[in-house]
Amino acid sequence: MKNPVVEKFSEFYQKWVLKLEEIHHELIEVSKKKTEFVMNEQELQTLVSKVTTHLKEYYTVKWGAAHEDVVVFFTPTWLSPLENAYLWVTGWKPSSIFRILERFDITDEQRKEIEKLRVRIKMEEEKVEREMERQQVAMADLKIVELAKLSCRAMKDDAKVNGLVGVALKGVFAGLEKVMKTSDCARLKTLKGVLDVLSPIQCVDFLAAHIGMQLRLRQFGMKMITGSN
Repeated sequence: MKNPVVEKFSEFYQKWVLKLEEIHHELIEVSKKKTEFVMNEQELQTLVSKVTTHLKEYYTVKWGAAHEDVVVFFTPTWLSPLENAYLWVTGWKPSSIFRILERFDITDEQRKEIEKLRVRIKMEEEKVEREMERQQVAMADLKIVELAKLSCRAMKDDAKVNGLVGVALKGVFAGLEKVMKTSDCARLKTLKGVLDVLSPIQCVDFLAAHIGMQLRLRQFGMKMITGSN
């Protein structure tokens, strides 16, 4: 039986990625030509806003779908196995962004601000990982309840145990949704923090690199599925 949440989100994601590819091409064009012409600051900021609006749309739709079925986002079938292998709590790891910035020519002041951000984001990641561990313990407890259900069947008390399992499951799903949103917020905070420090043209270069990395991973992952070179 097909999962309607998976079907609907998969359709959205395919279209969203196509638009992301178009935006990435636009970022690359501006980044390449920055030595040939200079866009005014307002034009660059408009382009950056266009990108961030598209990225935020993903999270808005994701959160809405996850409220219906959060579990599918921890094993997303719309991603390739390679993409899934690199997931950190349903998405990219926030601290991975700082590796991109290591190749950037930034001022000492910018470097100090980025380092402050790195420390804050590291704390955010640790908070998410601790909460994820709590959810894993909760899931282990749920398995114990399931075992209790099996033992209670002999006493014909299925209704009572089914109720306990249902309550436990509802708590686990709510916990997973909270962890997912917290990890997504860490991603959005990282992006905003970096963009607030960089100049408009540096923002264009950064977004081109960040999005390009995500798209290349998807491209490689899809090639592995199809077996194409």
